Amino acid sequence: MNLSLYGYGERDHEEEWVAVDCGMMIRQDLPDSPLQVPNLDTLTTLGIRPRGLIITHGHEDHIGAAAWLWPTWGCPIWATPLAAGLLRAKFIERGLATDAIRVIEPGEALETGPFTLRYLPLTHSIPESCALLLAAGEHRVLHTGDWKLDPEPLIGKPISASTFRAIAPVDLVIGDSTNAPMPGHSRSEGEVARALEHTIARCEGRVIVSCFASNLARVLAIGRAARRSGRRVSLMGRSMERMVAVARGLGYLDDFPPLVPTSDLGYLPPNEVLVIATGSQGEPRAALSRLARGRHHAMELGAGDSVIFSAKAIPGNELMIERLKSGLKRLGATLLDEFSHPELHASGHPAQEELHTFYGWVKPRHLLPVHGEPRHQQAHRELAESLGIQAPLSPLNGDMIRLDAEGLTRVARHPQPPCIISQNAVAPLPGLAGDSPGPRHGSLYLAVSVTATGEGGWTRIGRLMLDASQASPIDEEAFTDWLDGTLESLVGDTLAELRLALQPRLVGWFADHLRRLPEIHLQILAVEAPSTSELG
Repeated sequence: MNLSLYGYGERDHEEEWVAVDCGMMIRQDLPDSPLQVPNLDTLTTLGIRPRGLIITHGHEDHIGAAAWLWPTWGCPIWATPLAAGLLRAKFIERGLATDAIRVIEPGEALETGPFTLRYLPLTHSIPESCALLLAAGEHRVLHTGDWKLDPEPLIGKPISASTFRAIAPVDLVIGDSTNAPMPGHSRSEGEVARALEHTIARCEGRVIVSCFASNLARVLAIGRAARRSGRRVSLMGRSMERMVAVARGLGYLDDFPPLVPTSDLGYLPPNEVLVIATGSQGEPRAALSRLARGRHHAMELGAGDSVIFSAKAIPGNELMIERLKSGLKRLGATLLDEFSHPELHASGHPAQEELHTFYGWVKPRHLLPVHGEPRHQQAHRELAESLGIQAPLSPLNGDMIRLDAEGLTRVARHPQPPCIISQNAVAPLPGLAGDSPGPRHGSLYLAVSVTATGEGGWTRIGRLMLDASQASPIDEEAFTDWLDGTLESLVGDTLAELRLALQPRLVGWFADHLRRLPEIHLQILAVEAPSTSELG
Protein backbone atom coordinates (compact mmCIF):
# COMPACT_ATOMS: atom_id res chain seq x y z
CA MET A 1 0.00 0.00 0.00
CA ASN A 2 1.13 3.55 -0.68
CA LEU A 3 -0.45 6.73 0.63
CA SER A 4 1.74 9.75 1.38
CA LEU A 5 0.44 13.07 2.65
CA TYR A 6 2.35 16.30 2.08
CA GLY A 7 1.35 19.34 4.10
CA TYR A 8 2.61 22.92 3.99
CA GLY A 9 1.80 25.79 6.28
CA GLU A 10 3.21 29.20 7.07
CA ARG A 11 3.04 30.82 10.51
CA ASP A 12 -0.50 31.93 11.39
CA HIS A 13 -1.87 30.22 8.28
CA GLU A 14 -3.82 26.96 8.06
CA GLU A 15 -1.90 23.98 6.69
CA GLU A 16 -2.87 22.62 3.27
CA TRP A 17 -2.31 19.06 2.08
CA VAL A 18 -2.05 16.86 -1.00
CA ALA A 19 -2.08 13.06 -1.13
CA VAL A 20 0.28 11.06 -3.32
CA ASP A 21 -0.92 7.60 -4.44
CA CYS A 22 -3.59 5.48 -2.79
CA GLY A 23 -2.83 1.77 -2.97
CA MET A 24 -4.13 -1.45 -1.50
CA MET A 25 -3.00 -5.02 -1.01
CA ILE A 26 -4.89 -8.31 -1.30
CA ARG A 27 -4.81 -10.23 1.99
CA GLN A 28 -4.57 -13.74 0.61
CA ASP A 29 -3.74 -14.98 4.11
CA LEU A 30 -7.32 -14.24 5.21
CA PRO A 31 -10.55 -16.03 4.22
CA ASP A 32 -12.11 -14.77 0.97
CA SER A 33 -8.93 -12.71 0.23
CA PRO A 34 -10.19 -9.32 1.45
CA LEU A 35 -8.47 -6.04 0.65
CA GLN A 36 -6.34 -4.01 3.04
CA VAL A 37 -6.52 -0.28 2.38
CA PRO A 38 -4.95 2.72 4.16
CA ASN A 39 -6.59 3.66 7.44
CA LEU A 40 -7.98 7.21 7.32
CA ASP A 41 -8.81 7.50 11.03
CA THR A 42 -5.67 9.55 11.77
CA LEU A 43 -6.45 12.00 8.97
CA THR A 44 -9.97 12.45 10.33
CA THR A 45 -8.66 13.00 13.86
CA LEU A 46 -6.09 15.56 12.69
CA GLY A 47 -8.56 17.29 10.38
CA ILE A 48 -6.44 16.55 7.29
CA ARG A 49 -8.39 16.59 4.04
CA PRO A 50 -6.20 16.68 0.92
CA ARG A 51 -7.08 19.19 -1.80
CA GLY A 52 -5.82 16.79 -4.47
CA LEU A 53 -4.78 13.16 -5.01
CA ILE A 54 -1.67 12.83 -7.19
CA ILE A 55 -0.98 9.44 -8.81
CA THR A 56 2.58 8.52 -9.80
CA HIS A 57 1.75 5.37 -11.82
CA GLY A 58 -0.90 2.73 -12.39
CA HIS A 59 0.18 -0.19 -10.19
CA GLU A 60 -2.43 -1.62 -7.82
CA ASP A 61 -0.35 -0.74 -4.77
CA HIS A 62 -0.54 2.89 -5.90
CA ILE A 63 -4.13 3.22 -7.21
CA GLY A 64 -6.02 0.19 -5.87
CA ALA A 65 -7.71 1.87 -2.87
CA ALA A 66 -8.71 5.08 -4.62
CA ALA A 67 -12.25 3.90 -5.42
CA TRP A 68 -12.83 3.07 -1.74
CA LEU A 69 -11.17 6.10 -0.12
CA TRP A 70 -11.70 8.92 -2.62
CA PRO A 71 -15.43 9.36 -1.81
CA THR A 72 -14.34 10.49 1.67
CA TRP A 73 -12.33 13.32 0.09
CA GLY A 74 -14.10 14.20 -3.15
CA CYS A 75 -10.99 16.02 -4.39
CA PRO A 76 -9.53 16.19 -7.92
CA ILE A 77 -7.33 13.24 -8.94
CA TRP A 78 -4.41 13.84 -11.32
CA ALA A 79 -2.92 10.89 -13.20
CA THR A 80 -1.11 10.18 -16.47
CA PRO A 81 -3.27 8.69 -19.29
CA LEU A 82 -2.69 5.00 -18.52
CA ALA A 83 -3.23 5.34 -14.78
CA ALA A 84 -6.26 7.56 -15.43
CA GLY A 85 -7.77 4.92 -17.73
CA LEU A 86 -7.29 2.20 -15.12
CA LEU A 87 -8.77 4.44 -12.43
CA ARG A 88 -11.82 5.20 -14.57
CA ALA A 89 -12.46 1.48 -15.01
CA LYS A 90 -12.25 0.98 -11.24
CA PHE A 91 -14.57 3.90 -10.51
CA ILE A 92 -17.15 2.72 -13.03
CA GLU A 93 -17.03 -0.78 -11.55
CA ARG A 94 -17.72 0.65 -8.09
CA GLY A 95 -20.51 2.88 -9.40
CA LEU A 96 -18.61 6.15 -8.95
CA ALA A 97 -18.61 9.18 -11.22
CA THR A 98 -15.27 9.75 -12.97
CA ASP A 99 -15.43 13.53 -13.35
CA ALA A 100 -12.75 14.08 -10.69
CA ILE A 101 -10.10 12.13 -12.67
CA ARG A 102 -7.93 14.57 -14.62
CA VAL A 103 -5.27 13.56 -17.12
CA ILE A 104 -1.80 15.08 -16.98
CA GLU A 105 0.97 14.17 -19.39
CA PRO A 106 4.45 13.16 -18.17
CA GLY A 107 6.61 16.29 -18.03
CA GLU A 108 3.70 18.64 -17.28
CA ALA A 109 3.11 20.58 -14.08
CA LEU A 110 0.08 21.54 -12.02
CA GLU A 111 -0.65 23.94 -9.20
CA THR A 112 -2.98 23.39 -6.27
CA GLY A 113 -3.01 25.68 -3.26
CA PRO A 114 0.58 26.42 -2.18
CA PHE A 115 1.95 23.43 -4.12
CA THR A 116 3.51 23.27 -7.55
CA LEU A 117 3.99 19.69 -8.75
CA ARG A 118 5.85 18.57 -11.85
CA TYR A 119 5.62 15.06 -13.30
CA LEU A 120 9.13 13.85 -14.25
CA PRO A 121 9.08 10.69 -16.42
CA LEU A 122 11.23 7.74 -15.43
CA THR A 123 11.34 4.01 -16.19
CA HIS A 124 9.60 1.31 -14.17
CA SER A 125 7.70 -1.91 -14.91
CA ILE A 126 4.64 0.01 -16.14
CA PRO A 127 4.58 2.84 -18.70
CA GLU A 128 4.18 6.50 -17.71
CA SER A 129 5.73 6.13 -14.27
CA CYS A 130 6.76 9.53 -12.94
CA ALA A 131 8.61 11.07 -10.06
CA LEU A 132 7.04 14.18 -8.55
CA LEU A 133 8.90 17.41 -7.84
CA LEU A 134 6.89 19.16 -5.14
CA ALA A 135 7.63 22.81 -4.45
CA ALA A 136 6.01 24.82 -1.66
CA GLY A 137 7.46 27.96 -0.13
CA GLU A 138 11.24 27.61 -0.23
CA HIS A 139 11.21 23.80 -0.11
CA ARG A 140 11.72 21.43 -3.05
CA VAL A 141 11.02 17.73 -2.49
CA LEU A 142 11.46 14.89 -5.00
CA HIS A 143 9.07 11.98 -4.48
CA THR A 144 10.59 9.28 -6.70
CA GLY A 145 7.73 6.77 -6.71
CA ASP A 146 8.88 3.42 -8.12
CA TRP A 147 11.69 3.53 -10.68
CA LYS A 148 14.83 2.01 -12.18
CA LEU A 149 17.41 3.11 -14.75
CA ASP A 150 16.45 0.96 -17.73
CA PRO A 151 18.47 1.70 -20.87
CA GLU A 152 16.10 -0.46 -22.96
CA PRO A 153 12.56 -0.19 -21.53
CA LEU A 154 10.73 -1.52 -24.68
CA ILE A 155 7.83 0.89 -24.06
CA GLY A 156 8.70 4.55 -23.65
CA LYS A 157 12.07 6.26 -23.52
CA PRO A 158 14.98 5.78 -21.10
CA ILE A 159 15.31 8.28 -18.26
CA SER A 160 16.64 11.68 -19.32
CA ALA A 161 19.64 12.46 -17.14
CA SER A 162 19.46 16.13 -18.16
CA THR A 163 15.89 16.41 -16.84
CA PHE A 164 16.96 15.36 -13.37
CA ARG A 165 20.24 17.28 -13.42
CA ALA A 166 18.21 20.41 -14.16
CA ILE A 167 16.31 20.19 -10.85
CA ALA A 168 19.42 19.78 -8.68
CA PRO A 169 19.92 20.35 -5.86
CA VAL A 170 16.74 19.28 -4.07
CA ASP A 171 16.12 19.59 -0.34
CA LEU A 172 14.77 16.09 0.12
CA VAL A 173 14.32 12.84 -1.78
CA ILE A 174 11.55 10.46 -0.71
CA GLY A 175 13.25 7.44 -2.27
CA ASP A 176 12.50 3.86 -3.33
CA SER A 177 14.44 1.43 -1.08
CA THR A 178 13.18 -1.88 -2.49
CA ASN A 179 16.52 -3.03 -3.97
CA ALA A 180 18.88 -0.85 -1.90
CA PRO A 181 20.79 -3.88 -0.49
CA MET A 182 21.51 -5.20 -4.00
CA PRO A 183 24.82 -4.28 -5.65
CA GLY A 184 25.01 -3.45 -9.33
CA HIS A 185 22.19 -2.66 -11.71
CA SER A 186 18.71 -4.14 -12.23
CA ARG A 187 18.22 -6.16 -15.42
CA SER A 188 16.73 -4.32 -18.43
CA GLU A 189 13.39 -5.26 -19.97
CA GLY A 190 15.24 -5.56 -23.29
CA GLU A 191 17.41 -8.33 -21.83
CA VAL A 192 14.34 -10.15 -20.52
CA ALA A 193 12.65 -9.89 -23.93
CA ARG A 194 15.59 -11.64 -25.62
CA ALA A 195 15.66 -14.35 -22.95
CA LEU A 196 11.91 -14.96 -23.33
CA GLU A 197 12.18 -15.24 -27.11
CA HIS A 198 15.04 -17.76 -26.83
CA THR A 199 13.19 -19.83 -24.18
CA ILE A 200 9.79 -19.87 -25.89
CA ALA A 201 11.36 -20.90 -29.19
CA ARG A 202 12.69 -24.07 -27.50
CA CYS A 203 9.36 -25.12 -25.96
CA GLU A 204 7.39 -27.87 -27.73
CA GLY A 205 3.90 -28.10 -26.22
CA ARG A 206 1.59 -25.37 -25.00
CA VAL A 207 3.29 -22.42 -23.33
CA ILE A 208 1.74 -20.51 -20.44
CA VAL A 209 3.55 -17.35 -19.34
CA SER A 210 2.43 -15.73 -16.10
CA CYS A 211 3.40 -12.17 -15.29
CA PHE A 212 1.92 -9.08 -13.70
CA ALA A 213 -0.76 -7.62 -15.96
CA SER A 214 0.60 -4.12 -15.38
CA ASN A 215 4.04 -4.97 -16.79
CA LEU A 216 3.11 -4.03 -20.34
CA ALA A 217 6.70 -4.17 -21.57
CA ARG A 218 6.78 -7.82 -20.49
CA VAL A 219 3.40 -8.52 -22.08
CA LEU A 220 4.62 -6.93 -25.32
CA ALA A 221 7.85 -8.96 -25.23
CA ILE A 222 5.88 -12.19 -24.75
CA GLY A 223 3.58 -11.33 -27.66
CA ARG A 224 6.50 -10.60 -29.95
CA ALA A 225 8.25 -13.84 -28.92
CA ALA A 226 5.07 -15.81 -29.61
CA ARG A 227 4.71 -14.37 -33.09
CA ARG A 228 8.35 -15.11 -33.96
CA SER A 229 7.99 -18.72 -32.77
CA GLY A 230 4.77 -19.30 -34.75
CA ARG A 231 2.42 -19.27 -31.77
CA ARG A 232 -1.02 -17.69 -31.38
CA VAL A 233 -1.60 -15.52 -28.30
CA SER A 234 -4.52 -15.70 -25.88
CA LEU A 235 -5.08 -13.83 -22.62
CA MET A 236 -6.40 -15.38 -19.41
CA GLY A 237 -7.45 -13.25 -16.48
CA ARG A 238 -9.73 -10.25 -16.21
CA SER A 239 -6.99 -7.88 -15.04
CA MET A 240 -4.81 -8.91 -18.00
CA GLU A 241 -7.64 -8.33 -20.46
CA ARG A 242 -8.43 -4.92 -18.94
CA MET A 243 -4.80 -3.79 -18.91
CA VAL A 244 -4.21 -4.80 -22.54
CA ALA A 245 -7.46 -3.12 -23.63
CA VAL A 246 -6.59 0.18 -21.92
CA ALA A 247 -3.01 0.08 -23.20
CA ARG A 248 -4.11 -0.64 -26.78
CA GLY A 249 -6.50 2.30 -26.61
CA LEU A 250 -3.51 4.52 -25.76
CA GLY A 251 -1.36 3.10 -28.59
CA TYR A 252 1.11 1.20 -26.42
CA LEU A 253 0.61 -2.22 -28.03
CA ASP A 254 0.24 -1.36 -31.70
CA ASP A 255 2.52 -4.23 -32.80
CA PHE A 256 1.00 -6.78 -30.41
CA PRO A 257 -0.23 -9.84 -32.34
CA PRO A 258 -3.97 -10.49 -32.83
CA LEU A 259 -5.59 -12.29 -29.92
CA VAL A 260 -7.25 -15.71 -30.01
CA PRO A 261 -10.32 -16.16 -27.78
CA THR A 262 -9.73 -18.71 -25.03
CA SER A 263 -12.72 -20.66 -26.36
CA ASP A 264 -10.72 -21.41 -29.54
CA LEU A 265 -7.61 -22.77 -27.81
CA GLY A 266 -8.87 -26.35 -27.90
CA TYR A 267 -8.85 -26.29 -31.72
CA LEU A 268 -5.18 -25.31 -32.05
CA PRO A 269 -2.19 -27.69 -32.09
CA PRO A 270 -0.31 -27.45 -28.75
CA ASN A 271 2.83 -26.07 -30.40
CA GLU A 272 0.82 -23.10 -31.72
CA VAL A 273 -0.59 -22.05 -28.31
CA LEU A 274 0.80 -19.36 -26.03
CA VAL A 275 -1.28 -18.04 -23.14
CA ILE A 276 -0.42 -14.97 -21.08
CA ALA A 277 -2.09 -15.59 -17.73
CA THR A 278 -2.55 -13.89 -14.39
CA GLY A 279 -1.87 -15.67 -11.13
CA SER A 280 1.91 -15.76 -10.68
CA GLN A 281 1.44 -15.15 -6.94
CA GLY A 282 -0.72 -18.23 -6.43
CA GLU A 283 -4.02 -16.33 -6.19
CA PRO A 284 -6.66 -19.08 -5.80
CA ARG A 285 -9.18 -17.49 -8.17
CA ALA A 286 -6.68 -16.49 -10.86
CA ALA A 287 -6.37 -18.20 -14.24
CA LEU A 288 -3.14 -20.07 -13.48
CA SER A 289 -4.54 -21.63 -10.30
CA ARG A 290 -7.60 -22.83 -12.18
CA LEU A 291 -5.35 -24.40 -14.81
CA ALA A 292 -3.30 -26.08 -12.06
CA ARG A 293 -6.48 -27.59 -10.59
CA GLY A 294 -7.72 -28.71 -14.01
CA ARG A 295 -10.77 -26.47 -13.68
CA HIS A 296 -10.33 -24.01 -16.51
CA HIS A 297 -13.07 -24.25 -19.12
CA ALA A 298 -10.82 -23.45 -22.09
CA MET A 299 -7.96 -25.94 -21.84
CA GLU A 300 -6.13 -28.55 -19.79
CA LEU A 301 -2.40 -28.70 -19.16
CA GLY A 302 -0.40 -31.89 -19.40
CA ALA A 303 2.97 -33.47 -20.08
CA GLY A 304 4.98 -31.56 -22.66
CA ASP A 305 3.45 -28.18 -21.76
CA SER A 306 5.59 -25.43 -20.22
CA VAL A 307 4.70 -22.80 -17.60
CA ILE A 308 6.99 -19.76 -17.38
CA PHE A 309 6.87 -17.58 -14.27
CA SER A 310 8.06 -14.18 -15.49
CA ALA A 311 7.51 -12.56 -12.10
CA LYS A 312 9.18 -12.60 -8.72
CA ALA A 313 7.44 -13.95 -5.63
CA ILE A 314 6.09 -11.18 -3.42
CA PRO A 315 7.14 -11.82 0.21
CA GLY A 316 4.28 -13.52 2.03
CA ASN A 317 3.01 -15.38 -1.04
CA GLU A 318 5.57 -18.20 -0.99
CA LEU A 319 3.25 -20.86 0.42
CA MET A 320 0.51 -20.24 -2.15
CA ILE A 321 3.03 -20.14 -4.98
CA GLU A 322 4.51 -23.48 -3.91
CA ARG A 323 1.02 -24.97 -3.75
CA LEU A 324 0.39 -23.67 -7.28
CA LYS A 325 3.64 -25.09 -8.59
CA SER A 326 2.93 -28.48 -7.00
CA GLY A 327 -0.39 -28.62 -8.83
CA LEU A 328 1.26 -27.77 -12.15
CA LYS A 329 3.94 -30.43 -11.63
CA ARG A 330 1.29 -33.07 -10.90
CA LEU A 331 -0.14 -32.35 -14.33
CA GLY A 332 3.28 -33.04 -15.86
CA ALA A 333 4.02 -29.44 -16.93
CA THR A 334 7.60 -28.15 -17.08
CA LEU A 335 8.18 -25.12 -14.82
CA LEU A 336 10.60 -22.27 -15.48
CA ASP A 337 10.79 -19.69 -12.66
CA GLU A 338 12.99 -17.02 -11.07
CA PHE A 339 15.15 -19.68 -9.40
CA SER A 340 15.86 -21.93 -12.38
CA HIS A 341 15.81 -19.14 -15.01
CA PRO A 342 16.45 -15.72 -13.37
CA GLU A 343 16.96 -14.20 -16.82
CA LEU A 344 13.19 -14.41 -17.45
CA HIS A 345 12.38 -11.62 -15.00
CA ALA A 346 13.65 -8.15 -14.14
CA SER A 347 12.96 -6.05 -11.08
CA GLY A 348 11.36 -2.65 -11.55
CA HIS A 349 13.39 -1.04 -8.75
CA PRO A 350 16.90 0.46 -8.56
CA ALA A 351 19.92 -1.39 -7.22
CA GLN A 352 22.88 0.39 -5.60
CA GLU A 353 24.61 1.48 -8.80
CA GLU A 354 21.41 3.11 -10.05
CA LEU A 355 20.83 4.90 -6.74
CA HIS A 356 24.41 6.19 -6.82
CA THR A 357 23.96 7.50 -10.38
CA PHE A 358 20.55 9.07 -9.70
CA TYR A 359 21.68 10.91 -6.57
CA GLY A 360 24.65 12.22 -8.51
CA TRP A 361 22.11 13.89 -10.81
CA VAL A 362 19.66 15.39 -8.31
CA LYS A 363 22.12 16.07 -5.45
CA PRO A 364 19.69 15.78 -2.52
CA ARG A 365 20.54 17.33 0.85
CA HIS A 366 18.35 14.83 2.72
CA LEU A 367 16.90 11.35 2.09
CA LEU A 368 13.82 9.73 3.57
CA PRO A 369 13.94 6.03 2.54
CA VAL A 370 10.54 4.47 1.83
CA HIS A 371 9.29 1.11 0.46
CA GLY A 372 10.71 -2.24 1.45
CA GLU A 373 11.44 -3.52 4.93
CA PRO A 374 13.65 -1.97 7.66
CA ARG A 375 16.78 -3.67 6.30
CA HIS A 376 16.13 -2.16 2.86
CA GLN A 377 15.66 1.30 4.33
CA GLN A 378 18.79 0.94 6.47
CA ALA A 379 20.86 -0.08 3.43
CA HIS A 380 19.46 2.95 1.59
CA ARG A 381 20.43 5.28 4.46
CA GLU A 382 23.96 3.89 4.57
CA LEU A 383 24.39 4.38 0.83
CA ALA A 384 23.08 7.95 1.06
CA GLU A 385 25.34 8.85 3.97
CA SER A 386 28.35 7.50 2.04
CA LEU A 387 27.48 10.11 -0.60
CA GLY A 388 27.23 12.94 1.93
CA ILE A 389 23.40 12.92 2.01
CA GLN A 390 21.79 13.29 5.44
CA ALA A 391 19.48 10.34 6.19
CA PRO A 392 18.61 10.42 9.90
CA LEU A 393 15.30 8.54 9.80
CA SER A 394 13.71 5.28 8.67
CA PRO A 395 9.99 6.12 8.63
CA LEU A 396 7.20 3.82 9.76
CA ASN A 397 3.56 3.88 8.71
CA GLY A 398 1.85 6.69 10.59
CA ASP A 399 4.95 8.84 11.14
CA MET A 400 4.52 12.59 10.77
CA ILE A 401 7.84 14.11 9.75
CA ARG A 402 8.73 17.79 9.46
CA LEU A 403 11.16 19.24 6.93
CA ASP A 404 12.39 22.73 7.83
CA ALA A 405 15.60 24.69 7.99
CA GLU A 406 16.88 22.31 10.68
CA GLY A 407 16.41 19.23 8.50
CA LEU A 408 14.16 16.20 9.13
CA THR A 409 12.41 15.65 12.46
CA ARG A 410 9.86 13.01 13.47
CA VAL A 411 7.22 15.02 15.32
CA ALA A 412 4.59 12.34 15.98
CA ARG A 413 3.84 8.67 15.47
CA HIS A 414 0.23 7.64 14.84
CA PRO A 415 -0.54 3.89 15.02
CA GLN A 416 -2.08 2.51 11.83
CA PRO A 417 -4.32 -0.48 12.60
CA PRO A 418 -5.18 -2.60 9.55
CA CYS A 419 -8.26 -1.53 7.60
CA ILE A 420 -9.72 -4.68 6.02
CA ILE A 421 -12.64 -4.55 3.60
CA SER A 422 -14.42 -7.20 1.57
CA GLN A 423 -13.76 -7.21 -2.15
CA ASN A 424 -17.54 -7.04 -2.50
CA ALA A 425 -18.01 -4.50 0.28
CA VAL A 426 -21.33 -2.74 0.70
CA ALA A 427 -21.12 0.55 -1.18
CA PRO A 428 -23.64 3.25 -2.10
CA LEU A 429 -24.89 3.08 -5.66
CA PRO A 430 -24.65 6.06 -8.01
CA GLY A 431 -27.45 8.27 -9.20
CA LEU A 432 -29.44 7.58 -12.34
CA ALA A 433 -27.49 7.51 -15.61
CA GLY A 434 -24.22 8.21 -13.78
CA ASP A 435 -25.36 11.63 -12.59
CA SER A 436 -24.14 12.94 -9.25
CA PRO A 437 -26.02 11.29 -6.42
CA GLY A 438 -27.89 14.43 -5.34
CA PRO A 439 -30.22 14.35 -2.33
CA ARG A 440 -31.34 10.95 -1.04
CA HIS A 441 -34.34 10.09 1.10
CA GLY A 442 -33.42 7.42 3.63
CA SER A 443 -31.35 4.30 3.11
CA LEU A 444 -32.14 0.88 1.70
CA TYR A 445 -29.91 -2.14 2.37
CA LEU A 446 -29.99 -5.17 0.12
CA ALA A 447 -27.99 -8.41 0.43
CA VAL A 448 -28.47 -11.16 -2.13
CA SER A 449 -26.74 -14.56 -2.37
CA VAL A 450 -26.23 -15.84 -5.91
CA THR A 451 -24.71 -18.69 -7.85
CA ALA A 452 -23.88 -18.97 -11.54
CA THR A 453 -26.39 -21.02 -13.53
CA GLY A 454 -23.82 -22.49 -15.91
CA GLU A 455 -25.74 -20.98 -18.82
CA GLY A 456 -24.27 -17.50 -18.57
CA GLY A 457 -26.73 -16.12 -16.03
CA TRP A 458 -27.14 -16.05 -12.27
CA THR A 459 -29.78 -17.28 -9.85
CA ARG A 460 -30.65 -16.25 -6.32
CA ILE A 461 -29.99 -18.80 -3.55
CA GLY A 462 -31.76 -18.61 -0.22
CA ARG A 463 -33.62 -15.72 1.30
CA LEU A 464 -33.35 -12.13 0.07
CA MET A 465 -32.14 -9.80 2.82
CA LEU A 466 -33.86 -6.45 2.40
CA ASP A 467 -33.98 -3.63 4.95
CA ALA A 468 -36.05 -0.72 3.68
CA SER A 469 -37.11 0.53 7.12
CA GLN A 470 -35.47 3.92 6.54
CA ALA A 471 -36.91 4.38 3.04
CA SER A 472 -40.33 4.61 1.44
CA PRO A 473 -42.30 1.32 1.66
CA ILE A 474 -41.90 -1.03 -1.31
CA ASP A 475 -43.73 -4.07 -2.66
CA GLU A 476 -41.18 -6.74 -1.69
CA GLU A 477 -42.92 -9.52 -3.63
CA ALA A 478 -42.90 -7.50 -6.86
CA PHE A 479 -39.28 -6.51 -6.30
CA THR A 480 -38.22 -10.12 -5.64
CA ASP A 481 -39.92 -11.32 -8.83
CA TRP A 482 -38.23 -8.56 -10.83
CA LEU A 483 -34.82 -9.30 -9.26
CA ASP A 484 -35.00 -13.04 -9.98
CA GLY A 485 -35.89 -12.42 -13.62
CA THR A 486 -33.16 -9.81 -13.98
CA LEU A 487 -30.45 -12.04 -12.48
CA GLU A 488 -31.27 -14.82 -14.96
CA SER A 489 -30.72 -12.44 -17.86
CA LEU A 490 -27.45 -10.88 -16.70
CA VAL A 491 -24.19 -12.22 -18.08
CA GLY A 492 -20.91 -11.90 -16.17
CA ASP A 493 -18.04 -14.16 -15.15
CA THR A 494 -17.41 -12.51 -11.77
CA LEU A 495 -19.32 -10.84 -8.97
CA ALA A 496 -17.77 -7.53 -9.99
CA GLU A 497 -19.17 -7.89 -13.51
CA LEU A 498 -22.56 -8.89 -12.08
CA ARG A 499 -22.56 -5.84 -9.80
CA LEU A 500 -21.66 -3.57 -12.72
CA ALA A 501 -24.57 -4.95 -14.77
CA LEU A 502 -27.10 -5.01 -11.92
CA GLN A 503 -26.47 -1.55 -10.41
CA PRO A 504 -28.09 0.69 -13.05
CA ARG A 505 -31.07 -1.68 -13.39
CA LEU A 506 -31.53 -1.72 -9.63
CA VAL A 507 -31.50 2.05 -9.36
CA GLY A 508 -33.87 2.26 -12.31
CA TRP A 509 -36.40 -0.12 -10.71
CA PHE A 510 -36.47 1.82 -7.45
CA ALA A 511 -36.71 5.12 -9.34
CA ASP A 512 -39.80 3.77 -11.16
CA HIS A 513 -41.48 2.34 -8.04
CA LEU A 514 -40.64 4.79 -5.27
CA ARG A 515 -41.69 8.39 -5.03
CA ARG A 516 -38.36 9.32 -3.43
CA LEU A 517 -35.13 7.51 -4.25
CA PRO A 518 -33.17 6.34 -1.17
CA GLU A 519 -29.44 5.80 -0.85
CA ILE A 520 -29.10 2.18 -1.96
CA HIS A 521 -26.51 -0.17 -0.42
CA LEU A 522 -25.92 -3.47 -2.19
CA GLN A 523 -24.02 -6.57 -1.10
CA ILE A 524 -23.69 -9.59 -3.41
CA LEU A 525 -22.45 -12.90 -2.02
CA ALA A 526 -21.43 -15.97 -4.01
CA VAL A 527 -22.58 -19.35 -2.70
CA GLU A 528 -22.51 -22.88 -4.02
CA ALA A 529 -25.85 -24.18 -5.27
CA PRO A 530 -27.16 -27.03 -3.05
CA SER A 531 -26.92 -30.49 -4.54
CA THR A 532 -29.97 -32.68 -5.18
CA SER A 533 -29.08 -34.89 -2.20
CA GLU A 534 -28.89 -31.85 0.06
CA LEU A 535 -32.32 -30.71 -1.09
CA GLY A 536 -33.74 -34.17 -0.36
